[in-house]
Amino acid sequence: MTPIAKVEGRAIPLGRKNVDTDVIIPAHYLKTVTRAGLGKGAFETIRAEPGNLFDDPQYAAAPILIAGDNFGCGSSREHAAWAMIDMGITAVIAPSYSDIFSGNAVKNGIVPVVLPQDAVDRLLEVAKDHPITVDLETCTVTTPFQDRFEFTMDPFRRDCLLGGLDEVGLTLAMEDRITRYEAQAGAERPWLAA
Repeated sequence: MTPIAKVEGRAIPLGRKNVDTDVIIPAHYLKTVTRAGLGKGAFETIRAEPGNLFDDPQYAAAPILIAGDNFGCGSSREHAAWAMIDMGITAVIAPSYSDIFSGNAVKNGIVPVVLPQDAVDRLLEVAKDHPITVDLETCTVTTPFQDRFEFTMDPFRRDCLLGGLDEVGLTLAMEDRITRYEAQAGAERPWLAA
């Protein structure tokens, strides 16, 4: 996973409430055994609508998505985070998330920012024409108009994102301690080493 300190750029001002994981990535895309290419199926039902934001050239490669309440509800499919990463989205700003989606987002390198609805409304307006910055080090979202919205995040999740650590990375970061423990356990209980 790539460490994330700051996400800057255009933001897709989606603003819809209750966008579930089946909307983020429909079930017929889940037959793949790889994460690559899932972005082409992301938000397929919304992309089928005329004038949708996802295919608007001004939001091409936007690293931020601004959503409505209860984003990522529905099933626990991790493919939703994979599809968004494949699209280039590395931060989502919304008033609330499904707990499972929020966990999957962090584990896959997406910053889930929770802000009150009035802040989200302001960002939806700014995002129509201007970039937004999500700063994970200061836990702020800012705009070119001096808007500054503070957010909180679980310190462990924040550290994982800042360090680029998924579950495998967290384990590998403790490799020396694990090796010392295994050596000590083997010396104290040799019958376990066999």
